[in-house]
Amino acid sequence: MAELLTDDQIDLAIRDHLPQWKVVDNELVRSVTKEAFLDGIRLVATVAQLAESMNHHPDIDIRYTTVTFRVSSHEAGGITEDDLVLARHIDTAAG
Repeated sequence: MAELLTDDQIDLAIRDHLPQWKVVDNELVRSVTKEAFLDGIRLVATVAQLAESMNHHPDIDIRYTTVTFRVSSHEAGGITEDDLVLARHIDTAAG
């Protein structure tokens, strides 16, 4: 099982590498708004493929053109390095 990151490690990662993310209820959270519904769906499909290849899956909420990603390691009970990696991949996919 992956090791939980400290609050300081998470804060540093957000500040330096993941500025569009925030911590809510012990999860990394980011919303992305696209121009059209299908653009959001395509983003979800891209992230789903990335997540499947990592065997690390985010919670995803789709509200018309806004997609919200919630990333945490459920087995570990919080945020791990795997979550930071997945968040970076989501950022890349979101453009």
